[in-house]
Amino acid sequence: MFTGIVEELGEVVRVTETAGDSALVAVRGPLVTSDARHGDSIAVNGVCLTVVDVSDGIFTADVMGETLRRSALGALRPGDPVNLERAAALGSRLGGHLVQGHVDGVGEVLSREPAPQWETVRFALPPALARYVVEKGSITVDGVSLTVADAGPDWFAVGLIPTTLKLTTLGARGVGEPVNLEVDVLAKYVERLLGDRLPGTGLPTGPGTAGTAPAGGTAGATTAGGVA
Repeated sequence: MFTGIVEELGEVVRVTETAGDSALVAVRGPLVTSDARHGDSIAVNGVCLTVVDVSDGIFTADVMGETLRRSALGALRPGDPVNLERAAALGSRLGGHLVQGHVDGVGEVLSREPAPQWETVRFALPPALARYVVEKGSITVDGVSLTVADAGPDWFAVGLIPTTLKLTTLGARGVGEPVNLEVDVLAKYVERLLGDRLPGTGLPTGPGTAGTAPAGGTAGATTAGGVA
């Protein structure tokens, strides 16, 4: 579990294709590797990955094909900056919101409108995720916890303060570039639990029926057992 508060702007060192359609990704991040061990979780652009090796400020993680297809990690190349966050520790302050590191879909930068003290950025939103995005609600973009300023049927907008623009990848994301999106998990749980009471959700109804998992799929922590 994460909070969406980026700890460090890291750098992709290498991407090595492995058997099948998976890859081994090496990322430089002196801060997040300072106490990292084999098996720890680190979010890379909002995708929870499992550390398989760490040395000299660089950690490596296996990324399976499912994660590469369902997130923007498949487009990473050596030299690319990435947002990094270690898993949250129990008892620590929750500065953002509850983030799983399980990407729900890939969005795209639609426009950027600079202002004196902030910048408004609008993103394309997969239609299947639109029902989970509300004005003043939370959303994670490339691992950054943000507040939704406005939302439409297939887009949403956020306001980025100078600190976010400077210390995360969002400051340099150009129009047309992909971003990883994770909606607020609480909204998905509410939909599933109340699916038989909410008309028009597309979920099955009837006694004892909680509903089915929402469309869109999930990419998340790469483990020996698959995508968590």
